[in-house]
Amino acid sequence: MTHLIHRFLPLVLVLCPIVLRCQIDETTLFNAEGSPEAYISFSENDPTIYTWSGKPVAFLASSVGHDFNVYGFNGKHLGWFVDGVVRSHEGSPVCGVHRVARAVSLPKPGPLKSIKQLVPPIPSKELAPLRPLFRRQWSSTQCGLFLSEGALGESD
Repeated sequence: MTHLIHRFLPLVLVLCPIVLRCQIDETTLFNAEGSPEAYISFSENDPTIYTWSGKPVAFLASSVGHDFNVYGFNGKHLGWFVDGVVRSHEGSPVCGVHRVARAVSLPKPGPLKSIKQLVPPIPSKELAPLRPLFRRQWSSTQCGLFLSEGALGESD
């Protein structure tokens, strides 16, 4: 556990002061309009992305340097988390910490978070594709919809 704290603490310390309403073990992810859509919890062995309803939909796996691959609990590679931005396979931002959400000066208030559901076991992961060149223009896919692509179905 101690090695995980030392491994992820620099990322938390960089992201945490940027986000209002920041808790030491959570970082809010906002969509392009500045509305909160999900959050990353660093209290698990693998940082986990939850929806506001408390459903774990994805997790972060170390990549190169301080970059992370974003995987769904269905084993699907969804994209990358780099410099506070979740990016799609096309390289477009899908969601990010407040400082990267465009067209807002302050984050919009979010609903109350539900109790976190149990995190499913980490699945075998598909191979991450080559990273594309990153784009500035935000994806047309909403953050919540993008992240739900990694959620386990009700029958899983």
